[in-house]
Amino acid sequence: MIFSLGMCRNAELVYFGEISGSFDEDRSVELHDAKPAEMHEMAALLGVPARAAMVWALIAGDALPASELAYRAGITPQTASHHLARMVAGGLLAVERCLRYRYYRLASPQVAEVLENFMALSGPPALRDRADRSAIDPLSHVRSCYDHLAGKLAVQLADQLTDRGWITLQDRDYAVSEVGERGFAALGLDLPNLRRQHRLFARRCIDWSERRPHIGGALGAALMKRFQEDGWLRKSAGQRQIWVTSVGQQGFWKAFGIQV
Repeated sequence: MIFSLGMCRNAELVYFGEISGSFDEDRSVELHDAKPAEMHEMAALLGVPARAAMVWALIAGDALPASELAYRAGITPQTASHHLARMVAGGLLAVERCLRYRYYRLASPQVAEVLENFMALSGPPALRDRADRSAIDPLSHVRSCYDHLAGKLAVQLADQLTDRGWITLQDRDYAVSEVGERGFAALGLDLPNLRRQHRLFARRCIDWSERRPHIGGALGAALMKRFQEDGWLRKSAGQRQIWVTSVGQQGFWKAFGIQV
């Protein structure tokens, strides 16, 4: 995994192990959970400052790559990998494997509760903020991930479609309900044709800026194409950043209750 602080390489921004121009967010995800940790084992694992810092960086429920956790804790990626493996084995963390990338999160809400109690006694460790914040902020709101929508807007859309019962998360993919079939048809999407394409239909993608899922695959691509055709989104050739038009602002609010 590449460790970078937002440096430019071959005209591509590198975000803590994710290359903006070539990193595939439309990827399969495997979730691995370890056994619960005993109290004395947890105390021993948190007794190392670097480990405590990395775990504390995950307290909000985010899933972060090892490279970013290493930077936040002020240690090398190699050292971080060793500590992270120990914490996964000890039941503090779970890891989502995305092809050659790994995203770490707290293993359970119970771990978060115990961690907060520990930190109430000792105080939380100091964490370094992302050094590439100014570079990723313009892309974090809305951008393209190859041919589908990504960023905060994409995650909000996935949340709204889930809340409205259009889609449900099933293992590594989204499934469309009968309500969703009618809703997407009303938007002009031909779901039977999308299902016949030689690609995944509705892939669950972990969004690298939001650390939560958005919709990829054929369905995600069809949604972004529809939004562009309707004039909701504007994108320059060769750029990942997307602009929401005034028409789009009204459209997302009226159709999905999303305030852009």
